[in-house]
Amino acid sequence: MALVVICGQPCSGKSMAAACLAEALKESGSNHTVRVIDETSFHLDRNQSYANMPAEKNLRGVLRSEVDRSVSRDSIIIVDSLNSIKGYRYELWCLARAAGIRYCVVYCDAGETHCRKWNEERREKGEDAYNDKIFEDLVRRFETPDRRNRWDSPLFELWPHREGIVGSSAAILDAILYLTKKVDSKTRDVKTLQPTIATQNTRFSEANSLYELDRATQEVSNAIVEAQSQALGGPLNGVSVGQGLPPINISRPVGLPELRSLRRTFIKLTGQTSLSGRPPPSDADSAKRMFVDYLNRELANA
Repeated sequence: MALVVICGQPCSGKSMAAACLAEALKESGSNHTVRVIDETSFHLDRNQSYANMPAEKNLRGVLRSEVDRSVSRDSIIIVDSLNSIKGYRYELWCLARAAGIRYCVVYCDAGETHCRKWNEERREKGEDAYNDKIFEDLVRRFETPDRRNRWDSPLFELWPHREGIVGSSAAILDAILYLTKKVDSKTRDVKTLQPTIATQNTRFSEANSLYELDRATQEVSNAIVEAQSQALGGPLNGVSVGQGLPPINISRPVGLPELRSLRRTFIKLTGQTSLSGRPPPSDADSAKRMFVDYLNRELANA
């Protein structure tokens, strides 16, 4: 249904914002499942996770994979992390687009001075805090979201150092309205991302799986290999692959490497189905018929 990316400097109130937003969404009467994905969900220590670039890259990969598994039209996923790199926010936006759901960014806009003070207070209380070196490095590398970017829009801004973070904060209320508003043909202020051909899941035959298409084309390839073996190199007047299916016309020997190459190309082309193009095969016989037509055309032109 939606993906919400919480963004901000270290110790800027992101976790509080995520918790307030999740609670407010549940109280709003939304029928969608609300889930917060954060570093503590995986028992990751913040200093170890940001100690170096490989560790940080691993953290982002773990969170991104979990988001990819979790996004759906029936849930609202809130990603509570630094999300400080615009390239990473773009990757999350792409996941939302591929899922065909809504997307927004909630930015906790607190100055470095306030964040540094809150980090020190957390350390004094014995709570999880960043060490000074990692804190300064994260602050230096933070890339502020820009609502002009697709992956940073719509952008809802919180100012924790001015007004605190509560469920009634204006940015949280605006985000809830955006996430829960019903959309119709006249709606202009709420955008549901639409998957492109590149991000759509490929549709296949019978059981909607690559396995079915792969099996059908393999049976055709095996029939050709068997027929050529029985012909002992002689001419083939037509290779039958099943009742009611057209024969394969072969005027020359076709080696196994060439057959494999043709088969891979056919599967790839069939998978790249556009909305306006020819529909994919709906059963095994249809897949075989399409593959036979493809082979006859390609071998005739070779």
